[in-house]
Amino acid sequence: MFVPLHDHNPLDHVRVQYVTIAIIITNVIVFLLTFAAASDATTNGVAYGYGVTPAVLFDLSELPLHYQVVPEQLTLVSYMFLHGGWMHLLGNMAFLWVFGDNVEDALGHMKFLFFYLACGIFAGLLHSWMNPASEMPLVGASGAVAGVIAAYLMLHPKVKVWVLILMRIPLRLSAMWVLGFWVIMQIFSLLMAAPEDHVAWWAHIGGLGAGAVLVVFLRRDGVQLFDRGLEENVSG
Repeated sequence: MFVPLHDHNPLDHVRVQYVTIAIIITNVIVFLLTFAAASDATTNGVAYGYGVTPAVLFDLSELPLHYQVVPEQLTLVSYMFLHGGWMHLLGNMAFLWVFGDNVEDALGHMKFLFFYLACGIFAGLLHSWMNPASEMPLVGASGAVAGVIAAYLMLHPKVKVWVLILMRIPLRLSAMWVLGFWVIMQIFSLLMAAPEDHVAWWAHIGGLGAGAVLVVFLRRDGVQLFDRGLEENVSG
C-alpha cells in the first residue's frame, strides 16, 4: 500500500525520542535473535512460547510443556516484540520511526512507554476476545503501532508526510489523508476478511481505539489536539 518516509514535524518538549529508538532497537535485536535465521521449529517455538494464543489465554486450551516459557498473561507484552519476517518488522518500525517521536514528544518519555505498551496489550486482548478459540499465536507490534498512528492523527492531522506509494511513487500529503486512509483500510479489511485470513485486524482496531483514547488523557498540559491554531498550509 504505502510506506511512510519522513515528516517535517520538529520536537517541542524532548531533545531525543529515546523511548521510540529503544523500542525499535529492541524489536530489531529480538528479531535477529529469534526469527531472522531460525528454523521452522524454532520460530514456532518462539511464537507459541512468547506470542498471544487466545485459547490458552482464556484457559480453553493448553500449550505443550516445551512451549510454556512465560505465563500466558505476560505474552500480552512479549508478543509485540516478535515479528514473523523482515517485511513485517520493517513495516511496523517504519511507521514507529516516522510517527513515534512526535507522540513521545507530546506525552513525555515515561508516559509514551506506558502508552505504547497499553495500546499493544489492549490490541492483544481485543484480538483474543474476538477470537477466543483460536490456537494460532499472535505476534507483532502492529497493534501498538496502530495506537501511535491514532495518536499522531489526533495530534497532527495537518502536518505533511512524505510517503512511498506502491513502493515507487513518492508523495507529500497531509497526515489526515495518509493516516486516515490507513485507518479506513484497517476497518475495510476487517469487514472483508476471509476466515482463512491470518492478519490480526482486530488487534489493529484495538490499538487504534486505545491510542485515540489514551492520547487525550496522557498528553502534556498545553498540548492541543488536531493541530488547533496551526495554519492550514503548515509544512511541519
